Amino acid sequence: MVREFRNEALIDFSDETKRQEMFKAIEKVESQVGREWSMVINGKRVKSKDQFFSHNPADPEQVVGIFQRALPDQAEEAVQTALRTFKSWRKTPPEERAEYCFKIADIMRARRLELAALMVLEVGKSWVEADAGVAEGIDLIDFYGHEVLRYGRNQTVPQLPTEQSELYYIPLGVGAVIPPWNFPIAILGGMTAAAFATGNTVILKPSSDAPALAKRFVEIVEEAGVPPGVVNLITGPGAEVGEYLVEHSKTRFVTFTGSKEVGIRIYERAARVGKGQLWLKRVVAEMGGKNAIIVDSEADIDLAVQGVASSAFGYSGQKCSACSRAVVLADIYDEFLERLCERTKTITVGPTRDPGNFMGPVINLKALAKILDYIEIGRREGRLVHGGKQLSLPGCFVEPTIIADIAPDATLAQEEVFGPVLAVIKAQDFGDAVDIANNTEYGLTGSVYTTNRQKIDLAKRDFHVGNLYFNRKSTGAMVGAHPFGGFNMSGTDSKASGQDYLALFTQAKSISEVKSG
Repeated sequence: MVREFRNEALIDFSDETKRQEMFKAIEKVESQVGREWSMVINGKRVKSKDQFFSHNPADPEQVVGIFQRALPDQAEEAVQTALRTFKSWRKTPPEERAEYCFKIADIMRARRLELAALMVLEVGKSWVEADAGVAEGIDLIDFYGHEVLRYGRNQTVPQLPTEQSELYYIPLGVGAVIPPWNFPIAILGGMTAAAFATGNTVILKPSSDAPALAKRFVEIVEEAGVPPGVVNLITGPGAEVGEYLVEHSKTRFVTFTGSKEVGIRIYERAARVGKGQLWLKRVVAEMGGKNAIIVDSEADIDLAVQGVASSAFGYSGQKCSACSRAVVLADIYDEFLERLCERTKTITVGPTRDPGNFMGPVINLKALAKILDYIEIGRREGRLVHGGKQLSLPGCFVEPTIIADIAPDATLAQEEVFGPVLAVIKAQDFGDAVDIANNTEYGLTGSVYTTNRQKIDLAKRDFHVGNLYFNRKSTGAMVGAHPFGGFNMSGTDSKASGQDYLALFTQAKSISEVKSG
């Protein structure tokens, strides 16, 4: 009997036993850094003539791993392998594919601290954020295993008196999976599992900022017994091998999470029909946001302060769901701002190997420079009330930054920073606040803090985002309960971890047979 789906409980690191276990996991991972890793094509280890390094953003001198810079001919080998493997893999019963998902989730549970420790080193997540990321990955893969069983059944359709009708979901073919660095187990694992569990074969091209975690995930897929060629791993810059995969005539679909600019480029490239291509490619894209939290005059201000601070500065603001704008009603604006600054002063920043640090580094020097540029823009457009400086530490550290009195149409209110920079905007009334919240090209997440039921109902109708929360933070979507994906330039509203998600990796085949006699 298949076990019931349940979200993984998070680890309580205030427990001294768990703390010591995590320290040991970090030490174990650190003992393995600096190794060279191969790509995986058809189960074989493949090297390239050029390599690149993955660095610890908290300590750029530490090389987490050495990885292969794939060439176009290696990308072609991966496509042809996936194409051949698809012929047999697509016939694998859904029950068997679901069982692979359950096995992968079980192995991840057994290696949970090790995966979290690698996340601490490779992408600078805090202990809590890293553990939550592994738990979300387990949840996604487990959830999709259950969903495969549901999609794998003959779907119920109305019957005509003279015919027997059936509807099946069948796989698409070869898919390119292009995940981000900020959720290098959860999003990477979820997108990959959704693709292969529905009967497709995969070429996984991870971010060059998180290839070690991708390699570990593929090793777990292999350990679970998934046949060679079903999931193939190639590494290297997206502008080289990533675009090759997107444009290839045998690629049937692309699933991507990342910036708006790259997402649009993928969408455009995938729309082109190449020589010998028999289909229009499907693109599943999640492209970020400029998320707002509305703080109403009838809100619990302490609760709102906590939610905004957590949403804006958790994982250094490097979540597509992070709060980037606090839209605060005028009659509580000054009080809220003062309390928010006091709360932000308590945030500890530093290397996340130390569990006492709430906020770690940003991902790399390029990101750091971009964030500092936006802070300078914010100084000109508003009033800097907290932070604003790079920290004098070896890694890529910047203070949590709050810039008040930002106009709704200012650059800092419109463009995605992807860092710990919060724009605070004053609204005259609740309707004005909703208008301000909607006044960007994005529509991913949003939150509203209010105790007024009429205002909640108004926001439910008019706040145009894919994931809307009330009296809680804008981050931390839970698998199953909060299907995740946004509107407008936030992507294709794919609703990861929802009951519609696997349909994006399949096509429906309707079959009817005239009854005899």
